[in-house]
Amino acid sequence: MNFLEKQFQLKENGTNVRTEFIAGVTTFFTMAYIIFVNPSILGDTGMPAGGVFVATILATVIATLIMGLFANVPYAQAPGMGLNAFFTYTVCFGMGFTWQQALAMVFICGIINIIITATQIRKMIIKAIPKTLQYAIGGGIGLFIAYIGFINAGFIEFGAVPALADFTDVNAQLALIGLVITAVLMILKVKGSILIGIIITTLIGIPMGVTNLDFSASPFNIADVSQTFLALDIGGLFEDPSKIFLVLTTILAFSLSDTFDTIGTFIGTGRKSGIFDDKDEADLFQSKGFKSKMDKALFADATATSIGSLLGTSNTTTYVESAAGIEAGGRTGLTSVFTAILFLIALVFAPVAGIVPGAATAPALIIVGILMMDSFGKIEWGNFDEALPAFFTAVVMPFSYSISNGIAAGFIFYVVSKIFKGKFKEVHPIMYIVTILFIANFVISAIPK
Repeated sequence: MNFLEKQFQLKENGTNVRTEFIAGVTTFFTMAYIIFVNPSILGDTGMPAGGVFVATILATVIATLIMGLFANVPYAQAPGMGLNAFFTYTVCFGMGFTWQQALAMVFICGIINIIITATQIRKMIIKAIPKTLQYAIGGGIGLFIAYIGFINAGFIEFGAVPALADFTDVNAQLALIGLVITAVLMILKVKGSILIGIIITTLIGIPMGVTNLDFSASPFNIADVSQTFLALDIGGLFEDPSKIFLVLTTILAFSLSDTFDTIGTFIGTGRKSGIFDDKDEADLFQSKGFKSKMDKALFADATATSIGSLLGTSNTTTYVESAAGIEAGGRTGLTSVFTAILFLIALVFAPVAGIVPGAATAPALIIVGILMMDSFGKIEWGNFDEALPAFFTAVVMPFSYSISNGIAAGFIFYVVSKIFKGKFKEVHPIMYIVTILFIANFVISAIPK
């Protein structure tokens, strides 16, 4: 216990082992779906499912442990949703690159992230983001998380016109029951409400036939990672001179999305919870090396992408679902360590992670989304100059299913509004640079390949 206190400063952060464990378990269950979804998506490229399965778990475990032990913050990392779809359906299918070449792009993206973190560029970007956009990012992530919850719960039907489900589906019924249970627990201020809600909903799902009680061992084993380990093809990526520009712009797209997903997650969840407070941010911009929490967290995230690509998976990034564990009380890296341990166990007993249905974790994401709405109250909605970029930041995230797209929209409208108001000097130079990169990325992405 003394070791844990010394390593994670539990008392200083107002937490204890029990709370950190509950938070770690909560985070694990809200993001365990990636174990099964990532091999399915990347497998469409021809990548061996067994290798991707093991690589997904190992990348998650290693990256999350680095975040917990080095940065001492309660964030988990895993191959990012959206980024894996971009890897498969845009880079491999749309552009014609092999999955080995796509892995090489991810590796280079990771190296770029490490460089911009070590040279403090990432820190400068965070400092340049105005408070209005920071609040909008926090609330937007709340909407994004809640939207994921609604989709996973089956509350929305996507036909010719999106509509509310009729709740004849048993999964939607279970999710609705879980939402009511979790909401009541939150109203009564029961400690561990979110995790308790997940457990009760999972148990209720047994007689409803939603919870899967198949405890059979995973069909994959750790040796399967040899199929994807060090499979990246850097030489082949640059052998065709006519594709060099396409390669570089694609790597830029990977890097922009990865970087701003992470920045958005840290700003959106860290400020509200106090994990990254004003003092920590001040230390961040005054210090050299890796002294502040955010500094270390950014570096831990930067290393994750390259590690994942070497193992054989798309960009590994900080998961927004970590917000569920943070709302459950997680405040230190011990939360991340517990999450990593559970993922390691899932390497051998993957079906154990699959027992908890999406209908049981969806209510947790919706509740977390509600809790993150308070940052909207700090935005001056009566001031259109402030409301315009804040609105687009918040709504584009769930509408486009991307944190980075929301940030891009907010940046663009913020810069445009300041320029036309004659207040262009109020905009930090980095905001201009990043906004130009975002616009260039959108334009290049629109060019037929």
